[in-house]
Amino acid sequence: MLDKVKYLLKEIENFRSNKKEEIENKRIELLSKKGEISKLFAEFKNVPNDQKKEFGQKINELKNKALSKLNSLKEKLEENGGEINAKDLSLPSEFVKLGSRHPISIVRNEIIQNFSRLGFVISEGPEIEDDWHVFSALNFPENHPARDMQDTFFINKNPDILLRTHTSSVQVRVMQNQKPPIRTISPGRVFRNEAISARAHCIFHQVEGLYIDKNVSFADLKQTLLYFAKEMFGEKIEIRLRPSYFPFTEPSAEMDISCKICGGSGCNVCKYTGWVEILGCGMVDPNVLESNGIDNQKYTGFAFGMGIERITMLKYQIKDLRLFFENDIRFLQQFEAAI
Repeated sequence: MLDKVKYLLKEIENFRSNKKEEIENKRIELLSKKGEISKLFAEFKNVPNDQKKEFGQKINELKNKALSKLNSLKEKLEENGGEINAKDLSLPSEFVKLGSRHPISIVRNEIIQNFSRLGFVISEGPEIEDDWHVFSALNFPENHPARDMQDTFFINKNPDILLRTHTSSVQVRVMQNQKPPIRTISPGRVFRNEAISARAHCIFHQVEGLYIDKNVSFADLKQTLLYFAKEMFGEKIEIRLRPSYFPFTEPSAEMDISCKICGGSGCNVCKYTGWVEILGCGMVDPNVLESNGIDNQKYTGFAFGMGIERITMLKYQIKDLRLFFENDIRFLQQFEAAI
């Protein structure tokens, strides 16, 4: 019985309303002849004699608080012309739920932090570029497939104005406006004319890096990428470099990491090889240095480029790239809260 009284006391204390009908319904529920408090008075005769004093005091306290609370709400209602407009400052504040960072932003910031610790600075450039900065200055032959409309979104022809297909165009601008040593990364959005699927999109994000100085070697490139892989995926991660081809680097390579999902034993994600490709890299082609006004006899350098979506999918084991662009709150809430 006492538990019932305590429950009703708490209910009265928490009751709020600015509607006449709700206040009257609460009065009937508690104080009418068949109300909850009247029922408690009716049960008084069944209470043991040694508990009647305490029980009687609690019922009277309950009744008085109910009358006081309901009368107070009615008075406020009448003072405000039948509607309570004034804010009740005693009410607890509403909980404001924090949003979440987008997983692409989380990984982008983590990549930037990792390379910043090695002395790389951030460089940015326009998303609408010309042929020189996107292709010609990077040693792309005129007949290279990347110049074809199947890959590139052209805005104008003759002169060629297009949406950049990689952030290497930013590196061209850095080389043209800064003397070595150069140590920079270029994060940004890029565009390619590709069919949208679980593994590809016409819009995606890249981070490309460039280091030019005297006596830069392929060993420097490998150690830089090994450091990055361990910082991003953990100390147990392994890397391998496979020969490849890019117009702007020579020699060129693609870097794989040991599959985080199967631990290198083989699964459908790594196509049962135990390895997953995450980026391309290589030594900057001497022709690129010369085209951008840097003495290729005096300086050497390395470059690398990675898709942020690919890194994010591996880090969080996301299997469909399209999820990044759907703005599904249920998907985004899985990631760290915004600060």
